[in-house]
Amino acid sequence: MTGSTIYDQHLDRTPANFTPLSPLSYIERTAAVYPDYPSVVYGDRRYTWAETYTRCRRLASALAGRGLGKGDTVSIIAANIPEMYEAHFGVPMAGAVLNAINTRLDAPIIAFILSHAEARVLIVDPEFSEVVRDALAQIDRPDLLVVDIEDPSFAGGAPVGTLSYDALLAEGDPDFDWSLPGDEWDAIALNYTSGTTGNPKGVVYHHRGAALNATSNILTWGMPQHAVYLWTLPMFHCNGWCFPWTMAANAGVSVCLRAVRDEPIYRAFREEKVTHFCGAPIVLNMLANAPDHMKDFDHQIKVMTAGAPPPAAVIEKMEAMGVDVTHVYGLTETYGPSVVCAWKEEWDGRPGAERAALKVRQGVRYVALSGLMVADPETLEPVPADGETMGEIFMQGNIVMKGYLKNPDATDRAFRGGWFASGDLGVMHPDGYIALKDRSKDIIISGGENISSVEVEDVLYKHPAVMEAAVVARPDEKWGETPCAFVELKPGQSVEAADLIAHCRANMAHFKAPKTVVFGELPKTSTGKIQKFLLRERARAL
Repeated sequence: MTGSTIYDQHLDRTPANFTPLSPLSYIERTAAVYPDYPSVVYGDRRYTWAETYTRCRRLASALAGRGLGKGDTVSIIAANIPEMYEAHFGVPMAGAVLNAINTRLDAPIIAFILSHAEARVLIVDPEFSEVVRDALAQIDRPDLLVVDIEDPSFAGGAPVGTLSYDALLAEGDPDFDWSLPGDEWDAIALNYTSGTTGNPKGVVYHHRGAALNATSNILTWGMPQHAVYLWTLPMFHCNGWCFPWTMAANAGVSVCLRAVRDEPIYRAFREEKVTHFCGAPIVLNMLANAPDHMKDFDHQIKVMTAGAPPPAAVIEKMEAMGVDVTHVYGLTETYGPSVVCAWKEEWDGRPGAERAALKVRQGVRYVALSGLMVADPETLEPVPADGETMGEIFMQGNIVMKGYLKNPDATDRAFRGGWFASGDLGVMHPDGYIALKDRSKDIIISGGENISSVEVEDVLYKHPAVMEAAVVARPDEKWGETPCAFVELKPGQSVEAADLIAHCRANMAHFKAPKTVVFGELPKTSTGKIQKFLLRERARAL
């Protein structure tokens, strides 16, 4: 039935009853309600919400004064420092799109991003001035305004541009009359995927998705107002999983941290009374294995972890230490976390190992995600909820990206039958919780049998000598592929490859156990993910 109903008659959308959803409204409200509350902490620098809001308005005004507006890209390459936080508000307040660049990328990829994004402005942290100078030499962009952040606490780096960040802010009006986007579908941010095969793809976020996932973080985590959040997760990574905007909605404190190391993290726990932080399992592993004398905080701390399925042994160690672990899962294409292992009270009384095994699962939809399924990638037919049958994970809803910038083919491949295809393989458990088994490219097919690298890694992590482990496929004449384990041992520990293989065979089906073990340091991305594509190359070279 088409046509209007009684609910369509003179009940129109007007400025009085409709405002585009945007996380920019959160900082405006918090600055008005809690102007004197702390907003951002970085060493000796301490800002209130009134001060942070003023700095963001100055940035927006200065950018607008230089002719930037809707559809213009402002790139930034910076550590987790106040200027990076301010860019998340100041850039979109000018109507422009924020492109936070991965700080671990090399010059050719940074040059590609600046060109592909058609950046009008580039804001540079002194720590990354050298690689940026190399990147700029590879592109012919005399019109690109390069702005240098000056950080007295960082020794090193030389200016790359003609203007300092503080000088840019000085151009701006502290009372700049910015406005919300005309349409909540307007782009707010551009994030490039890791690009381990070929050039990275530019993932476009809209204001609506950013606002919904920012508040979804609070609901999912049960964050009390005025939480103290430690920035161990890079703000360039899916816009820090939308937490810059979350903390504005929460009226909390962002404790900035330039380097992710165990000692400064534990010091922040004690001195700043941190209540929440995020990080990849690799960060949890580092904290769990830190010297005991560092672990002298005396309050409840919550951590949200994602990036790779965390080993149950690592979760168990963190919880024994008094850190409550929430396991989430998502992709750059879903604004960061979009699935959570929602905890149920009836699981509280279970033994530590059993609790950890439950927490290893990725879980159920975030509040802001409409659809989640594990299905056959060809037919989109959901797999049985038996915890065994593998399929591809598909998502649907307001926190799925707009698409890939200037890449219609990749966008069309990602969106199939009204769903976003994640490229991740998993299973659906009978209780409706999904569990990730592998990236489709990471699954090992040995003698026609699928072996989950995650499952093998989980067993390896249970060995007392193992600090980190990653398993990839090694070509094999007889079996096609066999599991090859790359292992980094804890300091002072030693173990033979044969012992680790025997440990795996004692704890899983024999055909799943690694046939090869290689010892040494594991290559990682800036967010702590192990770079399996490099390990696959090493395994092939064996």
